[in-house]
Amino acid sequence: MVSVDQPLGRGKNHQLTSSIERRWLSGAGGLLLLAAAMETGLLPALETAFSSCLPHVPPDHSRLPHLSAWSRRRLLLTLLFLGVVGVHRPWQLRGYTGEGLALLTERPRAYGYGHTERFLSHLAQANGATILTDALATWTAHLWAKVSLDSADHPPRFYIDGHRKPVYSDKMIPRGLVGRLSTVLGCRALVLLHDEQGHPLLVLTHRGDQHLTNALPPLLARYEQASGAPTLQRIIVDREGLAAEFLARLKSAGRTVVSVLRTDQYTGLDSFASAGCLCAFADRLAWRRAA
Repeated sequence: MVSVDQPLGRGKNHQLTSSIERRWLSGAGGLLLLAAAMETGLLPALETAFSSCLPHVPPDHSRLPHLSAWSRRRLLLTLLFLGVVGVHRPWQLRGYTGEGLALLTERPRAYGYGHTERFLSHLAQANGATILTDALATWTAHLWAKVSLDSADHPPRFYIDGHRKPVYSDKMIPRGLVGRLSTVLGCRALVLLHDEQGHPLLVLTHRGDQHLTNALPPLLARYEQASGAPTLQRIIVDREGLAAEFLARLKSAGRTVVSVLRTDQYTGLDSFASAGCLCAFADRLAWRRAA
């Protein structure tokens, strides 16, 4: 098999052949993803969810109810495969001139920015974010059901983590600590649910100042309701979830919480020097034991 980076010739012939080879391999990879979306039932699930959005269309000049089934599918495929062709947001369609997106959406030419942005805006106004998110949760639950389920003696483990993505806007939006940049910026907070194999099951978006302890219970309830899964009993979360009231609520709901810490997280009581009440309590306890 010939690698994309392997030399195929010299000079102009090499550059031309290498460029053609890259486009061909990129298109082939996109077709494989399209086949996977059909085989796993992702595209039918999104189409069914889209139909559920129509009763929520606001009474204005929205074009969603008037789209044909083929137009709906092609627009959904456009949103689904933007990242495959290197387009990370609809705005970048203004300069997109490739053929891969048109091939994946079964069109002579790919949809432009205006058409795609209008469809996405109307879909959001029809409560599309909530409906499509629930549809994805149901799809992932069925897709990884055989992998996630375990024996009754050993319930499956689920990992929950938070992530903040900076958002640059002319308007003031809630701010939070973006860990990758170690900076407080206007951002959106993502809460992610994975199974023990690392498969993503559900992602929810919140305000940038949303704490993980507030976002975790709705995430679990949302996934259990959308997927019909039993209570997720074993939850693994990082040190951001170390809050007494938060852990007590999860325990009362029949869940077991495991916190992931670094091996060098704490070295002893000296690590809690900033927690005055805790240190004072530890000192009194040590004094009583000595007495």
